[in-house]
Amino acid sequence: MNDTPKSLAQEDSQYVLHPASSITALLDQGPQMIVSAKGSTITDADGNELLDAVGGLWCVNAGYGRPELAQVVKEATEQLAYYHTFSNASNPWQVQLAKKLLQLAPSNLGKVYFGSGGSDANDTLVKIAWHYHSLRGKSTKTKVIAREQAYHGTSISTASLTGLGGFHKEYPLPLDFVLHTDCPHFYTRGLEGETEQQFCDRLIDNVAKLIEKEGADNIAAFFAEPIHAAGGIIEPPAGYYPKLKTLLKQHDILLVADEVVCGYGRLGTWFGSDQLDIEPDMLSTAKGLTSGYFPMSAAFITDEIFDVLKEGSAKIGAFSHGYTYSGHPVGCAVALANLNIIENEGLVERAKENGAYLHARLLEELGDHKNVGEIRGRGLLAGVQLVKDKVNKELPDPADKWPAKVTAMMRKNGVIVRPLPSVGTLAISPPLVITRDEIDRLVSEIKAAIDAEIA
Repeated sequence: MNDTPKSLAQEDSQYVLHPASSITALLDQGPQMIVSAKGSTITDADGNELLDAVGGLWCVNAGYGRPELAQVVKEATEQLAYYHTFSNASNPWQVQLAKKLLQLAPSNLGKVYFGSGGSDANDTLVKIAWHYHSLRGKSTKTKVIAREQAYHGTSISTASLTGLGGFHKEYPLPLDFVLHTDCPHFYTRGLEGETEQQFCDRLIDNVAKLIEKEGADNIAAFFAEPIHAAGGIIEPPAGYYPKLKTLLKQHDILLVADEVVCGYGRLGTWFGSDQLDIEPDMLSTAKGLTSGYFPMSAAFITDEIFDVLKEGSAKIGAFSHGYTYSGHPVGCAVALANLNIIENEGLVERAKENGAYLHARLLEELGDHKNVGEIRGRGLLAGVQLVKDKVNKELPDPADKWPAKVTAMMRKNGVIVRPLPSVGTLAISPPLVITRDEIDRLVSEIKAAIDAEIA
C-alpha cells in the first residue's frame, strides 16, 4: 500500500461522514489530518505542531503519547482481548476499576455501570431512573428535567436532554419526556437590578413551578452538569445546588450529575460534585476516565437505588439493559492505569494550581479588554466570553462568527481552543499536564487573535 497521510486526506471526503462537522467545509477544505501527539501537542500531516488547549474533546487528561498506557493496551489485549459482561460474566479489571472508582467518587455512590461513552452513560441513567421508580410502584415518573444551554450527548434521548438548539434542527427532537428549565448563567440571564442570590432563588422557584405544573408524580430525574461545558463554561450561582437538591428530594426526583467533562481532575478535584456541593443520586462520567485512550464510560448510582433494582430482579429477572462493550477488559485495564497516572503524578493538584494560574493570566491579559465580558470556569476549564458591548453585556451576533474567526487565527498560529458559537465563547480544557510556559503561550495567542480579528 502506498497510502500516506496526505493522500488519505485527499480521499477522506469520498468515504467518511464526520461527526459534528460541516460536510460542505470538508468538501471545500479537506480534513484536519492529525498523525501524532505528545504531551499537550498534536502534529498534523504537514508536520505542523499545535498546542491542543482543548485536550481532544475535553478528554486527554493525562496527556498524549503515554507509553505506559500503550503498554497496558498491548498486555491486556494479549491476555483477554474481549469477553462480554452479560449474564453475570466479569473480568478482573472490571472489579478492580469499580473498586478504585468508588474510592474516588462522592461517598454516597455505591455501584458502577460501564459503557462506551458519555451519551450512553446518560442514556443508561435515564433508563435506570425510570426502572427505579417503576419498581417502587411509581411508573408514571417518566419525565426528565434538564437545563437550557446544557449538553448531555447526541443519542436520541440525550440529544433531547441537551438544551442546545442546534442538536434538534431537522430532527424530531427533543422527545416529549424531556422538560427544560433555565440556564443558570447570571451574566447573560440575570434581570436588571437583580442580585446573583435573587437570580439563584428565581431559578429554583422556576424549577418548583415546573414541578407543580407537570406533577411531581410524573418526573423521574433532573440532569445537571456541575459546570456547563459545551454550552459555555457556565457555573450556577452560589447555593444553587443545595437548594436544588432539597427541592428535588421533597418531590422524590433523582439528581443526576453529568460529570463527563468535569470529572477526573479537570476542576482541581476528582469530581466537580465535590467542589460545587452537589450530592448526586446518580453520576455519569467518560472522557477523562481513560484520557481518550479507550472509549469508555462509568455511570454511578447510590446503594439505595441499587437495592431497589436488586429487589426488582428477584421478582422480574435480569436487569434488561446492556452494551456489547460494557466492562470491556482492555478498557478497564486502561482506565485503571490512567487513574494511577493521574493519582501518582498529582495531576489533580496540578490542575488546581495551574488552573489558578491560567485564570489569573486570562484576567491579567483580558480582564479589561473591551471585547471580553467575563472569564469563567474552575481549574483547567475556562471560558472567555466575547462581547460587542462590555458595559451592556451585549453578545456578538452569531452571524459575525467571532469565536470561529478567533479560533481559526489561533490555529494558524499553532494553538487550538474551541469556539462555542451559541454563546460567543472560547472554551479551554487542556491536558492536565500542560505547563505554565504553554499556558503563557495560550493566553498570549488568545489576546493576539481577539485583537486581530474583532477588536
